[in-house]
Amino acid sequence: MTLEEARALDATDALAPLRDRFVLPPGVLYLDGNSLGALPRAAAEAVATATTQQWGERLIRSWNEGWMDAPRRVGGKIARLIGAEQDEVIVGDSTSANLFKLLVAALRADPARRVILSEAGNFPTDLHIAEGAIGCVPGASLKVVARGDVQGALGPDTAVLLLTHTHYKSAERWDMDALTRAAHAAGALVLWDLSHSAGAIPVNLGGAGADLAVGCGYKFLNGGPGAPAFLYVARRWQDRLASPLSGWMGHAEPFAFVDAYRPAPGMTRWLAGTPAVLGMAALEAGIDVWADVDLAQLWAKSAQLFDILHAAGAAVGLECVSPIAPNARGSHISFRHPHAYALCQALIAKGLIGDFRDPDIIRFGLTPLYLSHQDVWRAGDLLREAVATEAWSDPAYQVRAAVT
Repeated sequence: MTLEEARALDATDALAPLRDRFVLPPGVLYLDGNSLGALPRAAAEAVATATTQQWGERLIRSWNEGWMDAPRRVGGKIARLIGAEQDEVIVGDSTSANLFKLLVAALRADPARRVILSEAGNFPTDLHIAEGAIGCVPGASLKVVARGDVQGALGPDTAVLLLTHTHYKSAERWDMDALTRAAHAAGALVLWDLSHSAGAIPVNLGGAGADLAVGCGYKFLNGGPGAPAFLYVARRWQDRLASPLSGWMGHAEPFAFVDAYRPAPGMTRWLAGTPAVLGMAALEAGIDVWADVDLAQLWAKSAQLFDILHAAGAAVGLECVSPIAPNARGSHISFRHPHAYALCQALIAKGLIGDFRDPDIIRFGLTPLYLSHQDVWRAGDLLREAVATEAWSDPAYQVRAAVT
């Protein structure tokens, strides 16, 4: 694709006006929104309002003026993006904490089933949390198998199949419908981690018959660093599963202040501690950007952006480790390079921000809400130049930093 062709696509892009809703520093091509989404302009105002007007002026009265309902309200807004009903999603805590809640609940659902099944190479925290969860249920164990062996490993002892819908490194996407059917045929529940899917690709939890899901708010949903996460439980399971973190906000009567715990009905039982109001305000502003977004248009644009950057990498011999077929991948693209870390640093120095994943992967997020076709074309041009000139060979780019 030529730059002129990229400009022509931007001229007819129905999503192009959304770009102005984000703070995008001049001179920077930001292709790391799959790790931390850009700042929505409305988020800064929302946090300022929550701080100065609600906290500052209304003080504790603000709990009765929108704060207490925020987990359910924001969860209902996220529901549309993941194919769920409004009363099946709630917001609070972190992805890791929500994973723990759902895994322990799934392990306790059937005494005859005590195995969490997952894939080797899953996002590390998912496996770390699973290791902790099995310690809370006597006889429970974690079974980790190669990606190609997952379906065959389902058995009569499987309590829950834990999978990340879009792989954080390769962008390879599971067939949600097929894996959910397979798990159900084996009598197991399925827990989907949507952290690299929500707000990036088409997701239909309801259509797939999914049981449980979690996801973060700070990647494609643009909720800000450390944004509250979301948790999904299908209606059929809401009153049959209970959270192991029986905090007061999940109580049926949190302000009755009784000693004994009684879980609230529906999704409220999955809350634990006091909602993070300021973080919720930023996340809600990020979610509100999606109100008029056509998700089919979003995915079509993502596919175009992928093709532009894929062609740029192929032109200089980079191995793409992401699936080429659109329905088999998420909305980021990853290349393998023996000096991937140094190449990533060289590109950042040139104004192109992607990220590195050990040991040899350079990864670029394709966020259609605020990236133009011209942005990605220019990113591809910088990538070609950096590889062709061996920009990574500069010793300054060889020193590892904690965060890239």
